[in-house]
Amino acid sequence: MSTIMFKRTVTLVACVSLLTLAGCGGDDHFDVSSQIGPNPNLPEPQQYLFPPMKLAPVVGWKDGETPSAPEGLKVAALATGLQHPRELYVLPNGDVLVVESTKPPGEPIKRPKDLVMGWVESFVTSGGSGANQPSNRITLLRDANGDGVPEVRSTFLDHLNSPFGVALVGNDLYVANTDAIMHYTYHPGDTQISEPGTVLTPLPGGPIDHHWTKSLVASRDGTLLYVGVGSNSNITENGLEAEKNRAAIWEVDRASGRWRLFATGLRNPNGLSIEPQTGALWTVVNERDELGPNLVPDYMTSVKDGGFYGWPYSYYGQHVDPRVQPQRPDLVAKAIVPDYALSSHVAPLGMAFATGTSLPAKYRGGAFVGEHGSWDRQHFNGYKVVYVPFDGGKPNGKAEDVVTGFLDPSGKARGRPVGVAIDKSGALLIADDVGNTVWRVTATDATPQTAGGAGTTTGAAPTPSPQQ
Repeated sequence: MSTIMFKRTVTLVACVSLLTLAGCGGDDHFDVSSQIGPNPNLPEPQQYLFPPMKLAPVVGWKDGETPSAPEGLKVAALATGLQHPRELYVLPNGDVLVVESTKPPGEPIKRPKDLVMGWVESFVTSGGSGANQPSNRITLLRDANGDGVPEVRSTFLDHLNSPFGVALVGNDLYVANTDAIMHYTYHPGDTQISEPGTVLTPLPGGPIDHHWTKSLVASRDGTLLYVGVGSNSNITENGLEAEKNRAAIWEVDRASGRWRLFATGLRNPNGLSIEPQTGALWTVVNERDELGPNLVPDYMTSVKDGGFYGWPYSYYGQHVDPRVQPQRPDLVAKAIVPDYALSSHVAPLGMAFATGTSLPAKYRGGAFVGEHGSWDRQHFNGYKVVYVPFDGGKPNGKAEDVVTGFLDPSGKARGRPVGVAIDKSGALLIADDVGNTVWRVTATDATPQTAGGAGTTTGAAPTPSPQQ
């Protein structure tokens, strides 16, 4: 972004912020922890001409800087100089696939917020150590001796269309581009795939493609794929026709490509994962904006077959959104209350269940969540990775901050976490799409393990079907 454009962006953002503060109560005294758990505090909604905005300018990571972690954990870079790493996938042999992806062009500008956020997106994606490098590809990292230093780094797949989700079943590799699930043949040990691939199932893409990331996971028996398809707006301002088959999780038959809507009313579902104890499908969801700095809490939830989760007509069960007309009281009446709130505007984009045994015992059995961070409240929320303890396949206790420090003391963004995964050794991996880095979190006293060592891989071939 040019200096002139950046100054205009900062000026406009400052003006918007002043207008917002003049016309509404802030979030100075709101306890964000009151919105973490199964029964979040839900204040009265507010409506604005201009929503609250506070943006974190990107400064990137200086030499020697890393995110912070509690005692007993250490953080180091597994790979740097990437170009917007968004998602991670661990293959059965321990190789790590890093999905590097940029937003597709073409979303229309209809409101002042759209103009601001378009400029901000350009500014944000110009920062960090991997700026101006190729993206929309998948990079392979191979750390055969488990010391946290990959011996091999190769372009695994290239020329993709805003890719995000990855799933492997046997030798069949699936990549969720923004507009289609693509199929490739994978052979164990491959460091690149040169074939063009084939379309298994088209997905809703442009010309409007507001929520463009498409998360992907296979059922444990490998017969089905689940893909998250986010809404095409905040609350249907682009019209209901633009939302056809969106704000939903699709179930796709892997053999035929046939699909059906598995669950609906999910504004932007990401981090699709199979809970290892029960086999249930789980997701994290970015909820709606512009109802105030403390509405609506983003959440994680198990996903029921045929379930409706409220968007756009209501939030957190039967709390009606007054902006949506005409209303659908029939749908509101059956809206499912999510399992666990994560607090408002934290923007969760990644989730991984802690199935390994190499991290301290307190980080086993629950879920790690990557919170990309807020832009629409005066005090930042998110910008960290949290751990939610589970018991019996359900959340059990408060989320705990695990990896922080993505914001510097002055509120500038060194990085922003997106996808998370557990590697072959049981370490936690974090895709940092602004810092252009993959971070690796291990126990302080951890000893290196080879790629063939103990641990659980997200890339293993699935076996019993998820329980709905």
